[in-house]
Amino acid sequence: MDKLIEAARKAWQQAYVPYSHFAVGAAVLTDDGKIFQGCNIENGSYSMTICAERVAMFKAVYEGYHHFKAIAIVGDTHEAISPCGACRQVMTEFMQPEDQVILTNLQGDVKQFSVAELLPYSFSLKDDPIK
Repeated sequence: MDKLIEAARKAWQQAYVPYSHFAVGAAVLTDDGKIFQGCNIENGSYSMTICAERVAMFKAVYEGYHHFKAIAIVGDTHEAISPCGACRQVMTEFMQPEDQVILTNLQGDVKQFSVAELLPYSFSLKDDPIK
């Protein structure tokens, strides 16, 4: 997982955060070992801002990957960073409940959780009444 964390740290350096100055980097790992990176990208209209986690996952989806076995997220925080609710929900779309979410910071603190631990009782395709 060190390689995935390092990829997230490199993505952190690319963050576009002129308003909050709070950079976040993320990296997702596909089943075949490919890594996709993302950083948060802010906009003057804050609701148009996108988190690093979703940038990384959506880049991978664009390339044809629809499952990630792990994601690493890094931020300049006192403790290991935690993803927002929207990103947690997107993780449940492209990751299995047992897949790993690695939370870290620039000081090297690391916490690791499963997707299910981060968002219990999430909505997914299994809950779709049309299926």
